Amino acid sequence: MSLFRKRKNGTYILDKREFGSRLKILLGFRPGNKKIYEIAFIHRSASFNLHDGLRVNNERLEFLGDSVLDMILSDFLFEKYPEASEGFMTKIRSRIVNRDVLNQLAVSMEINKLLVSNISFGHNTKHLYGDALEALIGAIFLDKGFKKTKRFFIKKVLEKYLDLHTIVNTENDFKSLVFEWVQKKKNNLAFTYNEEYDFDLKKSVFTTILCIDREEFGKGQGASKKEAEQEASRQAWEKLKDNSREFEKFT
Repeated sequence: MSLFRKRKNGTYILDKREFGSRLKILLGFRPGNKKIYEIAFIHRSASFNLHDGLRVNNERLEFLGDSVLDMILSDFLFEKYPEASEGFMTKIRSRIVNRDVLNQLAVSMEINKLLVSNISFGHNTKHLYGDALEALIGAIFLDKGFKKTKRFFIKKVLEKYLDLHTIVNTENDFKSLVFEWVQKKKNNLAFTYNEEYDFDLKKSVFTTILCIDREEFGKGQGASKKEAEQEASRQAWEKLKDNSREFEKFT
């Protein structure tokens, strides 16, 4: 069933009853302020203005949810790994809040079926749903507080859709791996950057090219330079593994 119903004038409005039903299933509890949750699923491409001129979308909730999620994971990892170092916990937290991981989690939760956006079909939506997940975390925090938000994320998201053992034992800091390789081989590594504005997503998109001894080894895109660097480094790392006879000695 669609989340929207058609008015007589041909425009569409959110079917709040259907939205409320799906939201309750997603959350596992009855939401208090439904309006906050509605905003959590409005992408900036579908922004609208209230009568007082205030522009409504999920960006502010995404900003809040990003910080709350960091706190949830810091608290969770601190309790789960009492002997772990600060470096270990920081690394694992970074792997969980990786944009690709958050996007996969959001799709597993079927957030993609709730999100309202005007992004054209086939357009790069790499982080669209992960951003909405962060906005949802922000909405739950405002509605129910930290304790219930943490319980929701750990029980309904982390433990349900992620294999923590795999996260802990999988190395995905490709930039560090490539740097280590380059230092060992005494090669020269360089990143070049380009920033463009995506009018569909209504945000800047960074493109990064990774070169080793002036040869292109990877090209990545992302919402930040760091994200683009990691994607370019991932491609470079795969190329190094495929092309180098000495890779097994290195690892």
